[in-house]
Amino acid sequence: MTPSDLDLARVPEHVACVMDGNGRWATRRGLKRTDGHAAGEEALLDTIEGALAIGIQWLTVYAFSTENWRRPKDEVKFLMQFNENLLLRRRDELHERGVRIRFAGRRDWRVPKRLLRRMDECIELTARNRVMTVTIAFNYGGRAEIVDAVRALVAEGVNAEKVTEAAIRRHLYDPTMPDVDLMVRTSGEYRISNFLLWELAYSELVFTETLWPDFRREHLFDAIGEYQARERRFGGIDDGK
Repeated sequence: MTPSDLDLARVPEHVACVMDGNGRWATRRGLKRTDGHAAGEEALLDTIEGALAIGIQWLTVYAFSTENWRRPKDEVKFLMQFNENLLLRRRDELHERGVRIRFAGRRDWRVPKRLLRRMDECIELTARNRVMTVTIAFNYGGRAEIVDAVRALVAEGVNAEKVTEAAIRRHLYDPTMPDVDLMVRTSGEYRISNFLLWELAYSELVFTETLWPDFRREHLFDAIGEYQARERRFGGIDDGK
């Protein structure tokens, strides 16, 4: 599918991606799992380019979950270094395209300080950009985000009767992030894996067999085409039916 096949007036405002299948992609080629992660960089950049081309305003990608610390130490170490180098390689390019870079997740002792510095540099560099916001979910868990929001409310001494959806949203990792309209997961897995639990409440979910390193903007356009073919009622009914 191409942009000309889409209704550009109904492009989702916020698309989220679970970038899954790097390890399987590498294994099928007799490569190391880390080679699959490296190959995923091209998929990410092409997806961002495709999103820019059709006017998506928010793109959030699941880069490293709170559960990923359970992976082999060598793989975790590679991912820390890879993500740091990725930011160094790509931040100026994204900045020039008007992309604002943000991060969502816990900034705890497990994340290397050098990587945290690179994150802060990207945030500062791109803070005034408004063409599109790319949020990288790193050391992120949907349950952790909700727990952290509730902890912040408790720390403020908020009374129980004042704990509302709006109050919790104000304490999410990025309170300005709109709800996700469309979530795409690659590699044929049919689950959300603790990703953006709050923000996905009324999202359309699209699952594709394509492994993440093979994912390109055409696959994104296919997912948006499926999204546009659906009827979103948000718990209501269609008056015409």
